[in-house]
Amino acid sequence: MADASATPAEADPVTVLLVDDHPMFLEGLRGTLLPQEGFRVVAEASTAAEAVTLSADHRPQVVVLDLGLPDASGIEVTRRLLSDRPEARVLVLSMSDDDDNVLAAMRAGAGGYLVKGADRAEILAAVRTVAAGGAVFGPRVASRLQAFFGSLAAAPGRQAFPDLTPRELEILDLLAQGLEYRQIARRLTISDKTVRNHVTNIFTKLQVNDRAQAIVRARNAGLGTDGGPAQPQPAPSPEG
Repeated sequence: MADASATPAEADPVTVLLVDDHPMFLEGLRGTLLPQEGFRVVAEASTAAEAVTLSADHRPQVVVLDLGLPDASGIEVTRRLLSDRPEARVLVLSMSDDDDNVLAAMRAGAGGYLVKGADRAEILAAVRTVAAGGAVFGPRVASRLQAFFGSLAAAPGRQAFPDLTPRELEILDLLAQGLEYRQIARRLTISDKTVRNHVTNIFTKLQVNDRAQAIVRARNAGLGTDGGPAQPQPAPSPEG
């Protein structure tokens, strides 16, 4: 048993598996998690398949995981890793702070979520916290989650559209406010393509054919307005 008074370097090191398909990023992480800081990188993977195999072989305490792997989503990898080894801990380190990705990672069982660009001290502290069984989210992610859950609690369309994800409901509300796709993308700091993908899912779930019909449905449910449910009103023509 490790001496409780020992420094991180003197105590048993936290064993870590690094998973990312960018060699330069892996090299930087490896250099951050030095043995003298109380860590030991036991393996590195660049694909989901390698991550699952190496986790089973090396049994690391913490898996530091990117979401954008070439053969599978990091969300699915998280589920698989924790299904195989419930005692493992996953820290997501991703380029994306999109609410859907953060929430999906949390639902999959990730113990932490940092955005790439976090400084060295933040990464070290996050790995230690997750290894100890805690949860950690970087400042950018935490502030977005706070705003997200605050807006979700007050969203008038939650009961009207139970099949929509929180992000889809948020985008539908912005559509009902009259924002164009590009404006929504800027507001939510996501790409135009991501907005259009969400809108396609919204159309399917609401069983509507175009943006105009979706906006009418949204406004009738009280979205797109600071007040109560709005009266039916004409909507803009579908966006090309």
